[in-house]
Amino acid sequence: MSSPDFSTDPHRRLNPLTREWVLVSPHRSQRPWQGQVETAAAPVELEYDPACYLCPGNARAGGVTNPAYAGTFVFTNDFAALKPETPDWAINEESLFVATSEAGQCRVICFSPRHDLTLARMDVADIGRVVRAWTEQYVELGALPGIRSVQIFENRGAMMGCSNPHPHGQVWANQTLPTELAKEVLSQGEYYRAHGATLLGDYLRLELRKAERIVCANHHFVALVPFWAVWPFEVLVVSRRAVSGLDQLTAEEQAGLAAILKQITVRYDQLFRTSFPYTMGFHQRPTDGAEHPSFHLHAHFYPPLLRSATVKKFMVGYEMLGMPQRDITPEAAAGMLRDALPA
Repeated sequence: MSSPDFSTDPHRRLNPLTREWVLVSPHRSQRPWQGQVETAAAPVELEYDPACYLCPGNARAGGVTNPAYAGTFVFTNDFAALKPETPDWAINEESLFVATSEAGQCRVICFSPRHDLTLARMDVADIGRVVRAWTEQYVELGALPGIRSVQIFENRGAMMGCSNPHPHGQVWANQTLPTELAKEVLSQGEYYRAHGATLLGDYLRLELRKAERIVCANHHFVALVPFWAVWPFEVLVVSRRAVSGLDQLTAEEQAGLAAILKQITVRYDQLFRTSFPYTMGFHQRPTDGAEHPSFHLHAHFYPPLLRSATVKKFMVGYEMLGMPQRDITPEAAAGMLRDALPA
């Protein structure tokens, strides 16, 4: 059997977290059309927007007025996808029509009172306050009866469905495990029982040894383009210490997480010369009361842009019918992100 050439040969890579494959076709990066061309988004310049429903002192839906907050601000989503008062029911007709009710809560976290900021443009100390707010929400919502998972995420940019440029994210608390988290719980649990260590802990050790896909790192967190990345500039953030949730981080580790988030988002903006769009979110242990020592805290950045600030690509064709497919290798993407800023 010949040696692999990741830079030219079509090949598949396995994601051990989800047990799904991605097809990598590096030779296709030479084709003339690379995706839909869009106008690059310009940074927001208003520190305060009187028409913004997230700015301090402004009105939201239903006549609610935001307080004059000076740091982070958390409130129940006015158009929540999950509701705590949802009645309990289930249907199963011949195992073909199957559905169950799903109760939960949805909250919004404003990262800053300033309308013109993003994580990339915020001070590390201010991002640290956001990290602490995320942690508080994970603990508070996770302790509610019937809540088994807490998903913290941010959609950045209009092309990711973000309807308001004010810096903010969301927290959705479910009574069941969402699909992606359930797959990761299963795979990490089986790996831990077989090896006595966390899957991502061993994976991070291997990545650090090879040093091919590392974007940036500090004493507490590492940001890298995962070996199995689907999106061209996807980034995985992994804690060096095997903790299962934000609530287990020390103050120093929280500061390290804030610093690594700043490093990633600044690199995105610098490489693509725009306020870079992405979906980012944390995966943490289920909040079902179990310890889950197999679960290793991490965050995913999923950006849609392909090559520049003006090109994006959606999953279509083979990707929807077969499996995810990408042209830019994780090694090439990591190098471009790494070189976007001095080490």
